[in-house]
Amino acid sequence: MYEVRQLLKKHGSIVYTRDRSIDLALMEDELKELYEWKMIDRETFQQGLLILRNETRSLN
Repeated sequence: MYEVRQLLKKHGSIVYTRDRSIDLALMEDELKELYEWKMIDRETFQQGLLILRNETRSLN
């Protein structure tokens, strides 16, 4: 999770709403945008997505 936050921060996106589930959804959206804009490669995108979705599952 920390690595995903740092990746987003590196690209100028800081997500913090005090609601973990909302943060995870926003981070996933940002990650998708970075991939669509070709700012990150496919492997980085997939790893980040896996981390975020595992965190989302652990909330439930």
